[in-house]
Amino acid sequence: MRPVYAVSGGVSKFAKARPDKTFQAVVKEAYDYAINDLGLDFQQFAELVDGSVASYFSDHFQRQLMSGIMAQDYLGLCPKPSHRVEGGGATGGICFQEAWKQIASGYMDICVAYGFETMSHVETWKGNEFIALASDVSFDYPVGGFYSGYYAMMVTRHMKEFGTTVEQLAHVSVKNYMNAFYNPYAQKHQRLTIQDVRNSPMVAWPLTRLDICVMSDGAAAAILCSEEGLTKLEQAAGRRLPRVKVTGIGKGTDAMRMADRPHDDYDKFMKAYALPHEANSKETQAYYKKLWNKGFRYPGVHSFRAGRMAGKQAYQMAGISDPLKQIDFIELHDAYTSSEIQTYEDMGLCRYGEGGSFAESGKAFMPGVKYGLKLKEKAICPVNPSGGLIACGHPVGATGLMQAVFAIWQLQGTIEKHFQSPVLQIKDARRGAIHSHAGTGTYVTVSILEREK
Repeated sequence: MRPVYAVSGGVSKFAKARPDKTFQAVVKEAYDYAINDLGLDFQQFAELVDGSVASYFSDHFQRQLMSGIMAQDYLGLCPKPSHRVEGGGATGGICFQEAWKQIASGYMDICVAYGFETMSHVETWKGNEFIALASDVSFDYPVGGFYSGYYAMMVTRHMKEFGTTVEQLAHVSVKNYMNAFYNPYAQKHQRLTIQDVRNSPMVAWPLTRLDICVMSDGAAAAILCSEEGLTKLEQAAGRRLPRVKVTGIGKGTDAMRMADRPHDDYDKFMKAYALPHEANSKETQAYYKKLWNKGFRYPGVHSFRAGRMAGKQAYQMAGISDPLKQIDFIELHDAYTSSEIQTYEDMGLCRYGEGGSFAESGKAFMPGVKYGLKLKEKAICPVNPSGGLIACGHPVGATGLMQAVFAIWQLQGTIEKHFQSPVLQIKDARRGAIHSHAGTGTYVTVSILEREK
């Protein structure tokens, strides 16, 4: 496989509604930004790009089948090759990896991955119904309904198993909202306290409105290329472009119905799921044995096996053996504060059962940002320095690509340029991860990006 570089990206303003533009025009907003950031004009890039991958979750929101080809035409990319991907909340992450494949395989030298969703075209309850159709409609949907109910059930089990508290969940919301306060592309700009989160309207106990992401209109685009494509872009731009390399990708899946997921024992976990830094630690082995002796089984409904497998594959490909020490930041799919805590564990930032204490420790916070919280430890690996889905918004097909764009800017060291503020720039960031998650953990992608000198 050939080396793949992520050279540029753009995002539209995420908002509850974008009545000013059609979905095609919202995509073009992100697309044009990515082109302009390369120092190229529209025509120059149109001549160089080999094709695209389009990402959107549901035709229902636009009431238009094959929306992707309409965006392709609007961007002036016809008749160049393209295809649409869909995988629930992980659609954008899948799109990024599909664009990676176009380059790594040699099929293209320059590929643009673009994603969008215009969820404001339907009432909120109807949007929730569309999203809930990404559960088993024969079994789970008739008795469970909307996704907030599923995630409430999962975190309730997490609380039962590990003692996770509602205050720990609220730490995630305070963190992500405060980060987004400095991100002009974010949908929400609020300073919150733990009490604000807990006092907001209850949706599905223990999850309040401020524990949950919101529906959005928005788009994002990322440009990937080979070494040959990089040369073409640099010749056209007349300058050397910052080099951000995609060094690892991973995917995982799990059964649609949570009731169909296994309850594996300790030996199976250590053989199939343990990460290197867990498998090589006698202390961690003893910790997990104690958990299993108390009746713990994996993954149950408290953990995302797909996320663990996606992370494990991406880490192996990128040569990562201890993610907390070797990754500088993560843009993580935080549709719920609870899912961010669960994913800390899946991605190996802490051990299973320690996600709650990790959330309140300070390790996942940004250095230099005043959160109004007493944090016990210094930041080690900021999670969602952009504000995540909870504060930025969740236009589903765009979300995973939004994460990619923010990661590219972090690694290029250009956050101040794009956000008009240096607050969210992680000093000397060398390696970042993006994590995209669908359903109740049915599809998950993890991609590793690294800065090259």
